[in-house]
Amino acid sequence: METTVRRRHEVLLVLGLSLGQSAVYSVVSLIAKLTKDQELSSQQATLNPSQAPGRPWLDLSLQLLGILFALVPVGMAYHLLGRDPGRPRLVLGLDRRRPLLDLGGGAALAAVIGLPGLGLYLLARELGLNATVVPAALGEVWWAVPVLILAALENALLEEIIVVGYLMTRLRQLAWSPVAVIAASALLRGSYHLYQGFGAFVGNAVMGVIFALVFLRTRRVGPLIVAHTLLDVVAFVGYAILRDVLPFLR
Repeated sequence: METTVRRRHEVLLVLGLSLGQSAVYSVVSLIAKLTKDQELSSQQATLNPSQAPGRPWLDLSLQLLGILFALVPVGMAYHLLGRDPGRPRLVLGLDRRRPLLDLGGGAALAAVIGLPGLGLYLLARELGLNATVVPAALGEVWWAVPVLILAALENALLEEIIVVGYLMTRLRQLAWSPVAVIAASALLRGSYHLYQGFGAFVGNAVMGVIFALVFLRTRRVGPLIVAHTLLDVVAFVGYAILRDVLPFLR
């Protein structure tokens, strides 16, 4: 009983310091957008904005610090899992035993999700259910692409280790059913994307179900981290390079 209570408190603390907190802010952000005297589709949700416009070295420092400290909850979750019997790398599959599954499976997963995800975003924006997402707004700086790649990797590590690996492991230990665990992970993933709109919530929740099923089948977060990184790299870097060429991106 004491272990169960401790694990419940632990989950609440980890989420409160990471993506649970993001979900709350995201809900408030969506409410703010919906209560503006402006259609949701004509508003913007900016990812990776400049932190110090006109001061590139300061901006670079702030970007790298933001990425570094965003990964602290990942280390905490990994550490907490490591206090259980066994090793967290075995629980999460963070090893080099199955590189083809991690790399090949991740790439295939990204391909399966990528195009339908873009189509859903464009449809939701046309229907007025989503803000216009600006994936990168770092300006014309030499370090933009490397920082965007690092940001993509940070997002992947943060979300897949905490929302899938850590959360699903803990909820199963708390005797939640597989269906409830998948639903909780997927709904949390959708919730912290609500600041972008309803289309982002639906798209990410569906992605969350797929990723949760893959984790339950493989017991590895590697393919999910690879897939998520590839999706975000394409979105962030692709937007930065092609935004002036492809009108639908603007």
